[in-house]
Amino acid sequence: MPHALTATPRLLVPRLREALSDSPVVLIHGPRQSGKTTLARMVGERRGYRYVTFDDDTVRLAAEQDPVGFVDGLPARVILDEVQRVPQLFTSIKAAVDRHRVPGRFMLTGSANVLLLPTLADSLAGRMAILRLHPLAQCELARTRPRLLDALFEGTPRKTIGKERLGPSLPGLIAAGGYPAALARRSAGRRRAWYRDYVETQIQRDVRDFSHIRSLESLPKLLTLAASHTARLLNVSDLAGPFQLTRQTIHDYVTLLERVFLIDILPPWHRNRMSRLVKTPKLHMGDTGVACALLGLDERRLLQDRETLGPLLETFVLQELRRQASWGEKPVHFFHFRDRDAFEVDIVMERGHGAVVGVEVKAAASVKETDFRGLRKLRAAAGKDFMAGVVLHDGTATLSFGDGLFAAPLRSLWESA
Repeated sequence: MPHALTATPRLLVPRLREALSDSPVVLIHGPRQSGKTTLARMVGERRGYRYVTFDDDTVRLAAEQDPVGFVDGLPARVILDEVQRVPQLFTSIKAAVDRHRVPGRFMLTGSANVLLLPTLADSLAGRMAILRLHPLAQCELARTRPRLLDALFEGTPRKTIGKERLGPSLPGLIAAGGYPAALARRSAGRRRAWYRDYVETQIQRDVRDFSHIRSLESLPKLLTLAASHTARLLNVSDLAGPFQLTRQTIHDYVTLLERVFLIDILPPWHRNRMSRLVKTPKLHMGDTGVACALLGLDERRLLQDRETLGPLLETFVLQELRRQASWGEKPVHFFHFRDRDAFEVDIVMERGHGAVVGVEVKAAASVKETDFRGLRKLRAAAGKDFMAGVVLHDGTATLSFGDGLFAAPLRSLWESA
């Protein structure tokens, strides 16, 4: 496990530099401790950016009391860190941009998903580029440039036979997660302790910033329950069961946890003409390191418990795909597929003008014909938009199963061919 992670190159850097060259405001949003501040300051240092953080209570109070004067007093180029803590600042930033429209004027970071806070995003519509920074991807840790994602959308995965299985090392990757500060810890026990402290801090700080609900004592237990439900259809009644709370309150809590990137809601894929598809979203944890820490799972226990390993592996693959897609030129939208006959595909991706790729995830080393049942249904549903379907498994070969269907090793997702 790597320890010197401060030098780990972030593959979002080219997109950030490009956005600063043509957008007056650039927002990097993503979970706390994912590396947003490090990335912003690294790119900004050579461009003369001054750094201001709203985690400093004095600075935050000054901005809240006089947002117009605060923005007017800022230097020509500035990084405003954790800007979601002062939402009233967005209107003043908009006014400043409209008076003097210069590319790269403001670089913002935020630990909340502004796409779920539409009033903030709308106030800077047409003026702000939004980039998502995730925790570290496996390919960033390995310092590789894998091609599998692009190859799937091109329908041309290379057939290979080679590298050994991940085998017993796979549960270790899942339990470690992707947060730089956790990965810098020297033992698995210390990483789990970091993740538990991280969740507590998130709830005490950022969740309270967005909630008018005073009593949030149930949130840690709800998040732990969500971790045990990862990669399952979202069922608010099941989540509400252990609590003396209404379904609406649980729904509101889930939304709060999604806003700070602790959980990830995966919508169903469908086309308007299709009536037999299940329209329920899937629940995923935002990072498997957080999930394993909350559930008290280490590498050894995951290796022994295949029923728990499967859903966590599915979440692990989803988050790796999301992380890789975030620095691509074309946006990729993520879904799952399930119909009323129980045919399903774990992950569906759409890119460009509706190009569709399906991904099934297996912890086993072998692939059977039945593993492609859901992908064949998806292929029929997507028609000419279907580019490829792949079963990712813990084997050693990338092989064609005909008509755009493939089997590929899990490790090919982040390793160079």
